[in-house]
Amino acid sequence: MVDPPAAGRSNAADPGGALAYNARFPRQHPTVSQFPGYPAQPRRFEVRPGIHMSYLDEGPRDGEVVVMLHGNPSWSYYWRTLVAGLSDRYRCIVPDHVGMGLSDKPDDRLTASPRYDYTLQSRVDDLEALLRHAGVDDGTPVTLAVHDWGGMIGFGWALGHAAQVKRLVVLNTAAFPMPAAKQMPWQIALGRDYFVGEVVIRSFNAFSSGASWLGVERKMPAEVRRAYVAPYDSWKNRISTIRFMQDIPLSPKDKAWPLLEAAGRALPSFADRPAFIGWGLKDFVFDHHFLERFRADLPRAQVHAFEDAGHYVLEDKHEVLVPRIRAFLDANPL
Repeated sequence: MVDPPAAGRSNAADPGGALAYNARFPRQHPTVSQFPGYPAQPRRFEVRPGIHMSYLDEGPRDGEVVVMLHGNPSWSYYWRTLVAGLSDRYRCIVPDHVGMGLSDKPDDRLTASPRYDYTLQSRVDDLEALLRHAGVDDGTPVTLAVHDWGGMIGFGWALGHAAQVKRLVVLNTAAFPMPAAKQMPWQIALGRDYFVGEVVIRSFNAFSSGASWLGVERKMPAEVRRAYVAPYDSWKNRISTIRFMQDIPLSPKDKAWPLLEAAGRALPSFADRPAFIGWGLKDFVFDHHFLERFRADLPRAQVHAFEDAGHYVLEDKHEVLVPRIRAFLDANPL
């Protein structure tokens, strides 16, 4: 495990912390300081032998813990505006899943060393290890904030930690199998089921690049778009963007199905917790079918749905969502 200086501490040679971080990990992270709005001091944790996870741990150590989980093909950069809006009071823990963002991107071939199995269960196990490393033990209350695959990972982890989960922030995601009325978009099916899809995605960064255009209704500034795609700059470094797609569980024959099905069965049991749902209705994957399921299973949730927002709803609506999420947390103290 290697961590940079704790948040809030200065370094005389490098007050922002980014230069020291880059010097330690020059191969993986040459441009930490070039991501606009991103905290200067991401941390590193050896989540498995030889495999390091990058994560943010921003805010007071004794603050109420908010765990923010990104999806595919984004990374912890997605949560930067919410971290900025909460970290004066709340402790924000935001991992980059292995293979994503600034985390290591190991191979999954049987002969690889170190080797990583890109599955939903691996993601849940990694989250468990990270929170234990961060001192978030079984008695620590947690607010779970999820987006995209973060919902499946977060609610998968919550199966064994339901008592810890005190509040929910749900943004364009899923915690259950695909609704029967929803059809798999062809763009996702291409990557999930066809070798040509993997070739296109890993050769041209088609998924990450495409999502940065199609995932928003309000065009991203060029430097923000570059930050989204920067971690996925080679065939090797795009492995997780395709493995996430190939792991999408659609039936009992898929490896992730039992875990996702169990999370879906458990979701109504969280209906007694304060919940905030923010949704971009122009999302062509996590559309109104998914929102309707969350409304049904979490009937007391505050719902904020936007006709003019897409999949990356925090990009389209952060000026609205960040203060509303802050007000929701403040109004429902732990």
